[in-house]
Amino acid sequence: MQSEYKVRTKLGTIIGGSFEQGLQVKLDPAIATEELPVDSFAVVQGAGTVYFCIVTNLSIQSSANQIQWSALDISNPSISSLLKGTTTYSVAEVRPILSWNYVAEKAPAASKTLPEPFSAVFTASEHDIQTIFGSDEDASHFAIGTPLDMDVNICLDIQQLVERSSGVFGKAGTGKSFLTRLLLIGILKSGLATNLIFDMAGEYGWEGYSESNTRVKGLKQLFPSKVAVFALDSKRPIANNRNPDATISIPYSDIEPEDIKALQDTLNLSDIAADAAYSLERHLGQDKWLKDFLAYNRNSLNELSDTIGVNQSALATLHNRLGRLARLDFISETGRFQSIQELLGYLENGRSVVLDFGPYANNLTAYILMANVLTRRIHQQYREKKERASGNKNEEPIPLVITIEEAHKFLNPSVANQTIFGTIAREMRKYNVTLLVVDQRPGAIDSEVMSQLGTKLSCLLDDDRDTDAILAGTPARRELRSTISRLDSRQQALIFGHAVPMPIVIRTREYGSEESYRSIGATVDSIDSSDPNFELKQLFGDNET
Repeated sequence: MQSEYKVRTKLGTIIGGSFEQGLQVKLDPAIATEELPVDSFAVVQGAGTVYFCIVTNLSIQSSANQIQWSALDISNPSISSLLKGTTTYSVAEVRPILSWNYVAEKAPAASKTLPEPFSAVFTASEHDIQTIFGSDEDASHFAIGTPLDMDVNICLDIQQLVERSSGVFGKAGTGKSFLTRLLLIGILKSGLATNLIFDMAGEYGWEGYSESNTRVKGLKQLFPSKVAVFALDSKRPIANNRNPDATISIPYSDIEPEDIKALQDTLNLSDIAADAAYSLERHLGQDKWLKDFLAYNRNSLNELSDTIGVNQSALATLHNRLGRLARLDFISETGRFQSIQELLGYLENGRSVVLDFGPYANNLTAYILMANVLTRRIHQQYREKKERASGNKNEEPIPLVITIEEAHKFLNPSVANQTIFGTIAREMRKYNVTLLVVDQRPGAIDSEVMSQLGTKLSCLLDDDRDTDAILAGTPARRELRSTISRLDSRQQALIFGHAVPMPIVIRTREYGSEESYRSIGATVDSIDSSDPNFELKQLFGDNET
């Protein structure tokens, strides 16, 4: 304990405070308030307990009255220096968050007591940070970044991260994709779960661009043996002529009314038109309703509307919009069911999959449809396998984290109770499947779904509704709201929830240099991992001259 104590710098002494409001610390005269930022860490050294605290406020106080001040020339450096720390002094407000008994060697836990008056307060040491957040030398922990005022790793507990669904939020351009990429790397490195990433804009599989517009390697390039890239079965190649590991398509029979409901906004359907899909399924049959419906002409549509009791205009609109949907070239009458099984095979064998949308990048209709259809099928398979296991952990499927962007399209209040994503969020890993939702509009996500997210990472948000959404039900909401508003626009984030023992603001770790790739345990080689013979060349060498 003595060695830990020595590496700390004394800040001051506790002179007051309360459990609810925090502690008041009179700072030593040698401590400059200009060098003690709000949100920095402090440690209170008790008789047998160490209290880990956050600096929440700073103030300058005086024991002199105005009459006394008027008699002194406080502009004189000699006089002001003499008065500092006596007549005038600085006070830091610190809030105890966690504590641990170093005598009994107990693990850190939420503080439920207060230290004695006049206890000494210190800056937190690197050892204190590791005691709280763990070390990336532990395979289940991953260094996500550093505190704003310290050069020491802040680690996420990956086991806790994948236990429940999580979310990454922030307005456009604040680093959501950058942060998401780091989370996915942490999961890959740990081996505690596999990932299915619906990569709408081609940011995760192969080489892409960071928020500062520099080229960075993708997950396939860094972890070629752990990541496979699937592409939509399209007549058009994906960007940069990359060769995917496999292609995937879906048959009409796999498209269900809930998929159409999720597409209501992108297809510009009224409630009546979108809900008509359910009537069509009941009338035409679960597996063939879409194929048969598209075969109707204008005259037969009028007869159908009378039969199922749906407004003619709404039914005609639905027919027109679904006709456009059917022209997506990865949808066919028969599809390739085996391609979905192939994807499942990769996941069940512990290999993560990035689904690259290629020519359909930023096509929300294609993205929402494919994500819904695949996730529903995958969830069904995982549920059946988990139930067959009957509690035998060795027979259960490997935990799966599904990453979706534009999450409010799948999880807004009007569709969250009907889509597979809402089901997964509410199940809290019942079938070993969780979500990683990425969105710039968390306020548009169903409040029940938001409450089920175990870990939240927030970049800068400037909309009150969005901030309220991610902080709902969180202790110390007022303080955290203020913290979010103070974040820089790039590469800073507030993290709170299951994967960290306490809320913390981090500067995200570097990503993009060869050194940074090696630090995460990636395979960095001069051979381009987009080469279809990449893994063979890894094994036997590249003999090309």
